[in-house]
Amino acid sequence: MNFCAEFSNSLIEVFKQCVSRRKKMEIGKREISVRRLAIVLVMLSMIMALIPAVMAGDPTGATTLEEDPGAPVDYVWILICGFLVMFMQPGFAMLEAGVSRAKNTTNVLMKNLVDFSMGSLAFFAVGFALMMGTSAYMLVGTDGFFLAGESYDVGTALTWFFMMVFCATAATIVSGAIAERPKFSTYVIYSVVICAFIYPIYGHWIWGGGWLSSADFMTKLGGGYGALDFAGSGVVHAVGGYIGLAGCLLLGPRIGRYTKDGKPIPIPGHSVAFVVLGAFILWFGWFGFNPGSTLSAHELRISVIAVNTTLAAAASAMTAMFITWKKFGKADVVMTVNGAVAGLVAITAACAWVAPWASVVIGIVAGFIVCYGFWFIERKGVDDVVGAIPVHGFNGTWGLIALGLFADGTYGNYTTAEPFVTGLFYGNAGFFGCQFISVFVNFAWAFGTGFLLFYILKRTIGIRVSPEEELAGLDISEHGIVTYPDFVYTEPARPTKVIRMSNKIGEDEQERGGKGG
Repeated sequence: MNFCAEFSNSLIEVFKQCVSRRKKMEIGKREISVRRLAIVLVMLSMIMALIPAVMAGDPTGATTLEEDPGAPVDYVWILICGFLVMFMQPGFAMLEAGVSRAKNTTNVLMKNLVDFSMGSLAFFAVGFALMMGTSAYMLVGTDGFFLAGESYDVGTALTWFFMMVFCATAATIVSGAIAERPKFSTYVIYSVVICAFIYPIYGHWIWGGGWLSSADFMTKLGGGYGALDFAGSGVVHAVGGYIGLAGCLLLGPRIGRYTKDGKPIPIPGHSVAFVVLGAFILWFGWFGFNPGSTLSAHELRISVIAVNTTLAAAASAMTAMFITWKKFGKADVVMTVNGAVAGLVAITAACAWVAPWASVVIGIVAGFIVCYGFWFIERKGVDDVVGAIPVHGFNGTWGLIALGLFADGTYGNYTTAEPFVTGLFYGNAGFFGCQFISVFVNFAWAFGTGFLLFYILKRTIGIRVSPEEELAGLDISEHGIVTYPDFVYTEPARPTKVIRMSNKIGEDEQERGGKGG
């Protein structure tokens, strides 16, 4: 720690010198802000003080390999699965871009790139420690910031990487719900907050030894285990979906999405090909998401998990297809795609603990939820561009409930050892109660923190672009470039007046003076 103390003292000395020369540092329009420089130096000093001079982990992996010669198999398995989950990012990007209009494609792609990049840095600096660090009162982790000290270790790095790609998924779900109208600057800010605080804290309660999974009253109620979520129906998907719901409510619908009487008007996306391609990429990536969550190649349950993942997605896709076929007289491609993703979301919590027949039932229910859930929120004036709220929010909740119903007692808590996980249909009403508690906490945390975040941003820097920018397209207004420069846009003219679902929202537009927010 001597090095850190000396470095800290030197930074303080620099700060004093900067203050003494404050009046001499103004050079025309390029005046250097001494106050900002001082803040940066002090923050850097604090960060360095947190980093022990001696690293106590295993950064080379030699000790890990000596203690466990079979470790490389698990490391390779987890990393490959993590790569698959990371590959879901282009899947989300293609699906969202496809259901959006051509004039917003660049913005969609940029958001999906930025939320992964900014989310990785935020999770590295803060989020991972809050999620997987040593638990304080079973509420939040307390160590592992910046992967420093004992966290500079091959095992910790492996865990960080796998958890990080899950974290990025939670952030990008929100993007699809609120597409085509938020400010890009706002998007960057909320991506950081989700990855640094909202996702990690709830994740700690389930996966980091927190109260939902490990508190005495929860484990007693569940019969040896508390609330569970194998691969993230609640931790990842429901959290992202309900934050998206909060964003949609505070942003309001897109211009032209509803008539003055509140009747919804469909706004078609520009590429069904992108939508279907995105769905296939997501489906493929889910085989890293679910089987990879065993965190070991030696858990042969991965084969059952892969089967359950496939069957639930297929059953949900076909259910959604037949529902739309009956309702509209033709099979709807986009809703069928959303059905497949909804099935994947719904089975994610239970994939290791249910039989294949149960995964089909879970998928069928998911197909109904995604269709009727989307039409319900649409009638209520919630403009969810990709259907993220019913796909990830409602079906994430269904996944947690389904686990509490269908767990059949053939697999333990991420292991083949007892206690085996059983649900209500197999005699364990207590565990079903644990899952219901998790459902309510999940919604309250995700929607509550998401609403607070978007409300603060709305009242400070604004969250929505101006009507003129929205009509022109976010590609031009936010990035100064279009995805298809040689295309002739044939989109029907949209009204120049902002149409909202209530007078209150219209009043908010007037208060903003047309500047968005």
